[in-house]
Amino acid sequence: MGPLAGIKVIEIAGIGPGPFCAMLLADMGADVVRVDRAGAVRGGDPAAPPADVMNRGRRSIGVDLKSPDGVDTVLELVKGADALLEGFRPGVAERLGIGPDACLGANPALVYGRMTGWGQEGPYAPTAGHDINYIALSGALSMIGRQGEAPVPPLNLVGDFGGGGLLLAFGMVCGLLEARGSGRGQVVDTAMVDGAALLTTFIYGLRAMGVWNDERGANMLDTGAHFYDVYRCRDGEYVSIGSIEPQFYAELLELTGLTDADLPAQMDRKAWPELKARLAGVFAAKSRAEWCAIMEGSDVCFAPVLSPDEAARHPHNVERSTFVDVAGVVQPAPAPRFSRTEAEIQRPPAHAGQHTDDVLTDWGFAEDRIAELRQSGAVA
Repeated sequence: MGPLAGIKVIEIAGIGPGPFCAMLLADMGADVVRVDRAGAVRGGDPAAPPADVMNRGRRSIGVDLKSPDGVDTVLELVKGADALLEGFRPGVAERLGIGPDACLGANPALVYGRMTGWGQEGPYAPTAGHDINYIALSGALSMIGRQGEAPVPPLNLVGDFGGGGLLLAFGMVCGLLEARGSGRGQVVDTAMVDGAALLTTFIYGLRAMGVWNDERGANMLDTGAHFYDVYRCRDGEYVSIGSIEPQFYAELLELTGLTDADLPAQMDRKAWPELKARLAGVFAAKSRAEWCAIMEGSDVCFAPVLSPDEAARHPHNVERSTFVDVAGVVQPAPAPRFSRTEAEIQRPPAHAGQHTDDVLTDWGFAEDRIAELRQSGAVA
């Protein structure tokens, strides 16, 4: 029922951003088939799906990509696919025989998505790396942290998922739209270092306007300002404040009881440390629940800092069904939302190779051919 219903995608199994992209496409209704390594196929009870919810929504086949028959199987699937995703280091897909030339040769209308950290070329391209390295080289990591302290890696959200998987999903949909008009496929080269850099575009604009200081933790949005930060409450929990606009800041002062205080101007940067200490003392005097009672429903730009379990139970998220339970595992629901072609989680995560026969049959393989592939070990 999702907006991508009818789109057929082959995902060469990987880790991190590639599976996240495949999950997004599957959430939107695409028929995504994950090609797992034949050696990873160890059976498993379909009634007890794996816990890796990022693999939700798609079927899995087991293929030996080091076998000529296995490679031929993937290329045969490619003929009936709209898109393929892979996350190998540069050159690996080509050596396996499933690189862009081979796949586009089998299906000239295919959109071929590549996910790497450093990109397909450049001095770092052949080397290993992880999210922390990609966002470091992009310049993003240097901006995240408090004044006088080391940069703080924001989990692996900026490189792997924001600058990686999400950008690849956007690129794939762009490629699919273009292919519908031109009838021609192309390669979508997504590098996490590029994506992480792209996410900092707004900051580059602020720097150009002269309102962003490259000193970490000294700006309005990086914990430098007293009105845009998190504060510890009496019970050890935290609340977030984002009272940037004057009218919101005025409400913050009113609800914290500081309206009548003789305070420096909101945008007096020299006074920010003093004002932050003043607010910290105020917030420390009450529990998080007390501050929620005071500030929720106001225009302070306030929210409690919640744990994952608390987030799933919060009334706002409950009303919006922001989190769902699939096969006993609470997880974020598909997003964004559509008024007509509703997105949904098609199925829980699959065991490696769980759907080999079903997928091959659905995609036009004859029974005797499937039997031959099984016998040779090309599929599992």
